[in-house]
Amino acid sequence: MNGGGVWESNPTNRRFRSGPADLKSVPITRSDAPPRFEGITYIRLWQGGEVRRESGIFMKKETSFEDLISLMERLRSPEGCPWDREQTLKSLGPMLIEEASEVLDAAEAGDWGELRDELGDLLFQAVFYGQIAAETGAFTIRDSISRVHEKMVRRHPHVFGEETVGSTAEVLLNWEAIKAAERQASGRDSGGSAPESMLDGVSKRLPALLEACQLTTKAARVGFDWPVIDDVFAKLEEEIRELRAEINRPDRDIEAIHGEIGDVLFVLANLARWTGTEPESALRTTNRKFRRRFAHVEQRVAETGKPWRETTLAEMDAFWDEAKRMEAAGGLHEEPAVPAPESLAEDRGREEVE
Repeated sequence: MNGGGVWESNPTNRRFRSGPADLKSVPITRSDAPPRFEGITYIRLWQGGEVRRESGIFMKKETSFEDLISLMERLRSPEGCPWDREQTLKSLGPMLIEEASEVLDAAEAGDWGELRDELGDLLFQAVFYGQIAAETGAFTIRDSISRVHEKMVRRHPHVFGEETVGSTAEVLLNWEAIKAAERQASGRDSGGSAPESMLDGVSKRLPALLEACQLTTKAARVGFDWPVIDDVFAKLEEEIRELRAEINRPDRDIEAIHGEIGDVLFVLANLARWTGTEPESALRTTNRKFRRRFAHVEQRVAETGKPWRETTLAEMDAFWDEAKRMEAAGGLHEEPAVPAPESLAEDRGREEVE
């Protein structure tokens, strides 16, 4: 829906000016970001023949990473924003996960404009963490940049040094060997009660499927893996048989079933790794597919005028098959064309910002 407004810019060096000099009018829609102008910008938003918003802000044609750090310092300063000053490492956690997820969503959708903006949001979170650390004297975000730069140079001797490699497999083996040497040099593998495992680098807070994929990727780098993919399928079939046996037991053990389902999912994560598929991404794709198809079922049920309790499974299956055919023809959209009553698929996607 169009917002029907204009941004008016007065690029002068004065702090605030509302006069007519050098005004630029740019038609916008609700989804447009404000255009960038050099110098002090006077912004006036018109809507429905009335001025809805006016402000004078400083905008540069281009901003640098240092500008972002300075912005965060200002936000966290006594003269800054109360909300930003209240944030802690703990309170930022959910926001970091959300921003990382939105980056993934944009990347998987191939939406370059959205990916550009979401990467900026994720970078902002990194700077936020860095600013809190700087305030405690622990480190600065610049220290983080220096550390990762040094690490990447050190772990790519075939690029920045004299070492040669003949394959990606050799690169990965060298990577693990360099990491082991780093651990030893730092004293983490010197005489402790338990030496650090190569799996310790995999966060236990990752989504479970991704954690399983990462764990087995690291184990496979040192040869702990099935020789051929048919062995993975055989293991999957074995785990499914064990799961079925637990479910069919007269004295059903819920904890045993829990474990067997975990084993099946673990092998499926391995199968994804073998095929070069990221399991979380694959499952998200299927989740979205289910949302689209079930939204169509909701729409078709609404069109019948019957409540859900009077709709048979056969009818719903027919609507589902109809959705699959429409999807194959490229005609199935994310949301239904008409509202569906008694929605059973809440939060089908990101709600449109009003």
